[in-house]
Amino acid sequence: MKIQAQKGQLQGHIVVPGSKSHTIRALILAAMAEGVSYIKNPLPSNDCISTLNAIQKIGAKLIKKEFQGSEEVWVIQGAGKNLHLPEGPIDVGNSGSLMYFLCPVLSTLSGECLFTGDESICTRPVGHLLDALAQFGAKAESVQKPLCPPFKFSGPIDISKKLITDGKLSQYISGFMMAASRTNGVLNMELKDPKETPYLTMTKLWLDFVGVESSISSDFKNISVKGPVEIKGFTKSIPSDWEGVAFPLIAALISNSTVTVDNIDFSGSQGDDKIVEVLSSVGADITMDKEAQTLTVKGGSLLSTESLPNKTLTVNISSFPDAICALCVMACFIEGTTVITDVEICRKKETDRIVAMCSELTKLGADIKEDGDSVIIKGKQGGVQLHGGTVESYKDHRIAMSISCLALGLKSGESVIINDAECASVSFPEYYEKMNKLGAGYKSLS
Repeated sequence: MKIQAQKGQLQGHIVVPGSKSHTIRALILAAMAEGVSYIKNPLPSNDCISTLNAIQKIGAKLIKKEFQGSEEVWVIQGAGKNLHLPEGPIDVGNSGSLMYFLCPVLSTLSGECLFTGDESICTRPVGHLLDALAQFGAKAESVQKPLCPPFKFSGPIDISKKLITDGKLSQYISGFMMAASRTNGVLNMELKDPKETPYLTMTKLWLDFVGVESSISSDFKNISVKGPVEIKGFTKSIPSDWEGVAFPLIAALISNSTVTVDNIDFSGSQGDDKIVEVLSSVGADITMDKEAQTLTVKGGSLLSTESLPNKTLTVNISSFPDAICALCVMACFIEGTTVITDVEICRKKETDRIVAMCSELTKLGADIKEDGDSVIIKGKQGGVQLHGGTVESYKDHRIAMSISCLALGLKSGESVIINDAECASVSFPEYYEKMNKLGAGYKSLS
């Protein structure tokens, strides 16, 4: 699907879907549990549906989907002690989280298992995961070279061995944390260079919730989890997705509009809420009402790095890398220089987001370039250097949504056509429809 986006003015309220990160963790823990779990406000995105399909291959069952008032609920019968390897491969679709979470869980079982996915997922690196499995005594190998899916492994893992790994990607670490509840003893991991640390905290909070004892050192370099624990069925409401909040937030600032995002998660369990602090530092008018659970953005203020040290907005992205696309776009509308540092982890997502954002934003007139482990954007108030064009989404949901927001700030008569724009549904179903209700004016061309 191609989407045409152009200058627009927004107004009103929007509700962002539930968190993908929370939903996938909830589904996997529900599959591991004895009894029935009730997952409220799940994100019905492609990645979460892939997870729902996967857990039903290993012994869990979706009993029903229902509504309690306006809130959707997924009712899951856990596999518990009857968790088993699937017949045939696990197809994760486009979900790296599912792949990195579920593989360690299934590695606690005896026997061979094969993981695969779509064209995009089969370019994702899995060397760090395969090495971790090998350190724990499992046999693991990629079916193709370089080390990408499809890959296969044979368990069970031996947690008496200590895992030493760089830990730059958090997902496989979270996977082993969840897997440890099924093992006898204490699983210990040493991370030499942890990056996506808020997601490790999120996993620990989930383990706390289901009764699994774990500890994380203050520098996130040492993690331990004690098993075995028989997880019981649970009831949990999924909070709204801060990764998704980023898009109506920057859209309002770019289009000089006023937008309120409802049902905001102020629990602190999602690192992407840091985007508010970053944008407020350059003059963005953002008000958070924790009692009402709302975030209101008012565009129209001068956004400038003038008051910052060295007149530069410097953002270390390592703890909230999924915000990279939104921040690259937003930086084009901030007067002055923005330097986003520690971007290596952003190259290992759905695509190399650094290469992709530099390429596609340059097509639209942005002054953006890579500089080692950083991205440097020289922006102008109102994005006056930008123009229309046709761009690729790389079938990456965050690239598609971020560039759709950029188009709202173009001059009248200019527009951007985004190829493969339907990928937004990976994390934000009905994104274009919801934004159009605010006045975005996105048009489908195919």
